[in-house]
Amino acid sequence: MTTPFPFTAVVGQDDLRLALLLNAVSPAVGGVLVRGEKGTAKSTAVRALSALMPQVPVVAGCRFSCDPGAPDPACPDGPHEAGAGTPRPARMVELPVGASEDRLVGALDIERALAEGVKAFEPGLLADAHRGILYVDEVNLLHDHLVDLLLDAAAMGASYVEREGVSVRHAARFLLVGTMNPEEGELRPQLLDRFGLTVEVAASREPEQRVEVVRRRLAYDDDPDGFAARWADDETAVRQRIVAARELLPSVRLGDGALRQIAATCAAFEVDGMRADIVMARTATALAAWAGRTDVLAEDVRQAALLALPHRRRRNPFDAPGLDEDKLDETLEEFSGDDGSDEDPDPGGPGGGGGQPPSESDGPQGGESGARPEAGEDGEPQASGAGEQTPARASEPFRTKVLSVPGIGEGAAGRRSRARTEHGRTTGARRPRGALTKLHLAATVQAAAPHQRARGRSGRGLVVRRDDLRQAVREGREGNLVLFVVDASGSMAARQRMSAVKGAVLSLLLDAYQRRDKVGLVTFRGTAGDVALPPTSSVDAAAVRLESLPTGGRTPLAAGLLKAHEVLRVERLRDPARRALVVVVTDGRATGGPEPVALAGRAARLFAAEGVASVVVDCESGPVRLGLAGQLAGELGGTAVTLDELRAESIAGLVKDVQRRAA
Repeated sequence: MTTPFPFTAVVGQDDLRLALLLNAVSPAVGGVLVRGEKGTAKSTAVRALSALMPQVPVVAGCRFSCDPGAPDPACPDGPHEAGAGTPRPARMVELPVGASEDRLVGALDIERALAEGVKAFEPGLLADAHRGILYVDEVNLLHDHLVDLLLDAAAMGASYVEREGVSVRHAARFLLVGTMNPEEGELRPQLLDRFGLTVEVAASREPEQRVEVVRRRLAYDDDPDGFAARWADDETAVRQRIVAARELLPSVRLGDGALRQIAATCAAFEVDGMRADIVMARTATALAAWAGRTDVLAEDVRQAALLALPHRRRRNPFDAPGLDEDKLDETLEEFSGDDGSDEDPDPGGPGGGGGQPPSESDGPQGGESGARPEAGEDGEPQASGAGEQTPARASEPFRTKVLSVPGIGEGAAGRRSRARTEHGRTTGARRPRGALTKLHLAATVQAAAPHQRARGRSGRGLVVRRDDLRQAVREGREGNLVLFVVDASGSMAARQRMSAVKGAVLSLLLDAYQRRDKVGLVTFRGTAGDVALPPTSSVDAAAVRLESLPTGGRTPLAAGLLKAHEVLRVERLRDPARRALVVVVTDGRATGGPEPVALAGRAARLFAAEGVASVVVDCESGPVRLGLAGQLAGELGGTAVTLDELRAESIAGLVKDVQRRAA
């Protein structure tokens, strides 16, 4: 077994280390979400935490880690008699992003259940993580059906496995720790709220600290055991401090003054629900215990707010996480208590430090001719060359019509287009390919019934063999690749029009976030098309690129379409199951170079020939309309909608029109 990197050898990352330690002191805090760029020791610190966790007593031989002092009466391995139990190290269980449902919650032996009535159950990762840590790296990439299962287990403290009337339940209480890179997409709000605390991590910009990070990592890679031995004393000291804080925790007093500050802070920052208040109270209490105090101070409340509230303030995926610290200080000052619990401690006393993790001073730490016109009908400025204008701000986003890809796909789980999935409504049955995951009971019984006499059936039970089993075929929804092709030329650069265009694209990005799509952004202006954002799951990144989108110059429509076609070709190799929806945002004009209209038509017909679903968002405005976007949509084999028609409140039937034209 590989020796883990010592927790105390992690350089810097004070907030990350503190959040993890607070959860070690009080698992009721609810876990940690670690957000940050790649290469910032997120996974290293989380994996190192398990070595600091105190041992847990378990019932000997129980696969579900029952507490011998209070065994689960519904444990599948029970019933257990209360006793001393056997101590073992706390587990840290890693949930792979691509795990199956059965791997997470466990699986029943369906064949034995039908033929023998026996609940033969193989525990999953939730059982392994009970009373330990469940760690999900890249948690924002976790499939929706696994997220749903995690939410259920976190809410109920138990996992339920059901297969056609046969069910098993077992306790599943765990410390949920997730890491993510926001560039790869955001979390669903429901799962985001399940993390008690969140921290943002970034690589240090201080040369000396970066030097120390490299030095320690190289030393660890050369001799993991020797490196760990050099930090053993510091690891032991932190482990003992965690045990002491756990023992002190029940004695910590959360006064009315601190409670008023917590409630006022959550109200001032308009967080949803009451979970934030509860998490802040538990975090502040853990901070006091970690600092060796029995009273919760104002500094504990402030630190708890900085850890527990930032991820709960986001109203949409484009809101930046974080808190206004000046507003926080004003709120705490306004509602400061006078019951003695909010007085500052003696800086030199044993409670000094306000819950900070062990510092370096206490021990080392780890860190055709007839071209479409360029402009003029709408009073827009003429633009030549590639001259740029100041980027316009996006107008307010709105709820859009549902745009979907016709047909039935088999891509990643999502919420946009029809697809064959492991979850959804049952539409048929087939023989299983590999392990049986979703039993179609009626089809299985129908397959087994004609053979009962030949199999010597004599009792009431149905004689079922593996050849009789039928897998349920289900239809759900998939996420698509939504590739935006945005005209950023001079004909689009009039301030009011570009603001409306950006608002429309931003609205579609919000819709893509909610439907779990990948997004990409191609722009065209001047003489070429440009991939402003390669396909990604991060709509945040797309919104940032859109905000600073430069405009001006001619309209190389063909170049933009060809660039988009190239992006789709590459993406099919990377993710062949994910179908694409191309959204072209333009007024349909094409200028620049020889025969720009003919070139644009030929480029558009490439998409039609390959059956790529497409929508043209017609941005033409003014009393005189040329209808060029509609012509482009016809060549693409798609449909055209105006900015007004894009709104969900406008003309009904857009989805049917898109599907009919694209079929």
